[in-house]
Order: sequence, then C-alpha cells, then structure tokens
Amino acid sequence: MDEDWGVRLAGDRALLDRGSTAERVADILRQRITEGVFRPGTRLSEEHLREALGVSRNTLREAFRLLAHEGLLEHQLNRGVFVRLLTVEDIKDLYALRRILECGALRNLTAVPAVAVDRVGAAIAAADEAAGRGDWAAVGTANMRFHQAIADLAGSRRVAEAVRALLAELRLVFLVVADPRQLHEPYTAANRALYELLAAGDPAAAEAALQRYFDDAERQLLAAYAATGALVS
Repeated sequence: MDEDWGVRLAGDRALLDRGSTAERVADILRQRITEGVFRPGTRLSEEHLREALGVSRNTLREAFRLLAHEGLLEHQLNRGVFVRLLTVEDIKDLYALRRILECGALRNLTAVPAVAVDRVGAAIAAADEAAGRGDWAAVGTANMRFHQAIADLAGSRRVAEAVRALLAELRLVFLVVADPRQLHEPYTAANRALYELLAAGDPAAAEAALQRYFDDAERQLLAAYAATGALVS
C-alpha cells in the first residue's frame, strides 16, 4: 500500500459530505485502486478508511460490496477485504469479453462518426504526450481511454459501462507488472494504426486489426504477469 494513502484520501474527503452515498465512496476507492494507491493483494482497513474519508461503517461496507461486485475487491473469510489479485482464467475471460464488446462495436458500424474519431485521436495524443515525459503509467491510462472510446462507438450505455468495469479490473494486472513501459509501449503504434483505419472510414479493417491486437496483447500480458511470480492458476 502506498505509504501516503491516508494523505491522498484526506484530500478525497473534501469531495464527500455527510450525506455521501456508497456509490460516491466507491468512485473514490475505484479511482485510487486503478492509480495504484492500493495495490493488488492489499488488505483495506475498514477503520482507517472510515477515519480518512469520514463516512459511516455501513456506507463503507456498501462501497466495498459494490467494488467486490465489479471484481476489484474480494472478501476473505476471517481476514477482511482485499484488492483482488487476478488469475490466469480472469485475464483470459476479460480478453474474451473485450473481443465481444470492442470488436462488436466496430463490427456493427456502418459509418464512423467524426466526433468518435476525435475522442480516439485525443486518447492517442494523451498517450504520446505521456510517453514523451516517460510517464508509462499515464500511457496506460490513456490506453484505457482509447479502448473506452472504441467501445463507445457501439452507442450503447450498457456496453460502455461494461467496458469501463472490465478495463478497471484489467488495471489490477497492469499494477502488478514490474515494467509498465514494456507493457504499454508496443501498443502506442498499434493504437495509432487503428485510429487511422477509423479515420479512413474502414471499421471492418479496424475490427480485424483489433482482433489481432487482442491476441498479441493477451499473450504479452500473461507472459509479463507470470514473470512477476504473481500469476495464479
């Protein structure tokens, strides 16, 4: 756990009020988990979190329940609540779902809206800027924005929400990998190639490229994750 997490959450407390809902608390914890403030395998202290955020026990427990439902936390009997450490099967399942949702979003396009292309392009620009200053964690965040923009092409709120949840879960894997540059750098060029296909109005070619992208990414991620010794069958 980040040694300064209490300070970080003290700042978050200002975003809450006495009537804050579990959903708002879950939003804050989700953000801090995906930023790596709470890393996979970390036990979350209910007492310390309640004190840092200034919320009730019931509100915090409901937030834990929501994040457990999303796959970010897990309750371990007689031990407490932990940030999840994903398994081999979790990663394979996430990529199976990504193929269904993101590739499906491209498959059903008859035209590519210009505003959607702009959002994809903005994510690429953010990744390039972060790579230029050597911030590979921020490159990973921009990559998530890129894939969310791809999913948003489906024009479906449910698809967008499902992809947002699975990308947050996937970040748990990224946080374990020792070298974020090795993990993210190969896909900056692949993202740009997909963007160019969309900008050219060729969603069919973009879908085929994305299928290959996911095949390569799944293999690379499993290998990188296994190299950390954290991978569980």
